[in-house]
Formats: sequence, structure tokens, C-alpha cells
Amino acid sequence: MKKRFLILRRFKPVPRVQCGTACTRLRVVRYGECQKNHAASVGGYAVDGCREFMPEGEEGTGEAFTCAACGCHRNFHRKVQEYEISCECLHSD
Repeated sequence: MKKRFLILRRFKPVPRVQCGTACTRLRVVRYGECQKNHAASVGGYAVDGCREFMPEGEEGTGEAFTCAACGCHRNFHRKVQEYEISCECLHSD
């Protein structure tokens, strides 16, 4: 049996800017809905419905990796990357 792989991209690639050092790119990462399967031990599929990651503690502490709403680790939440480009030069993009 031949295996097939499907690769999906969830974000648009960052456009390359050729105007020099005046442009900066900033990557903002946030975490969306929880995708932990709570019924995996019985062979089913059930998620808890947590819509967005909210850290329990301050940034830099161990509690910052735990969601205050559902109690899951941050890795169970969908990662959403957004990019911002700020330029002081003039170019056509």
C-alpha cells in the first residue's frame, strides 16, 4: 500500500521587501482553540470547547504554559502566527 501525505499551510508567507534596512518584520504568535482529545483512551473523539488560550500566570513563569479556562498545556491549543511589516521607506507592495 502506498502512503500519501497532504501538507496544508495555514498562514500566508511573509512578503519579501527589497528596500533595505528600514523595514522590520514582527511575528506575533497567539494560541486559538483547544484541540486535546479527552476521549482518546476509549477510542472516541471529544474536545472541551475552549475557544482561546488564556495563561494562568505571568509571562516567564511555569503557570504561563497552562490554560486558565481548560487546564490544558499550551501545546494542545492551535498555534496562529501573524506577521506585521513596518516600513519607513516607499515601495509598491
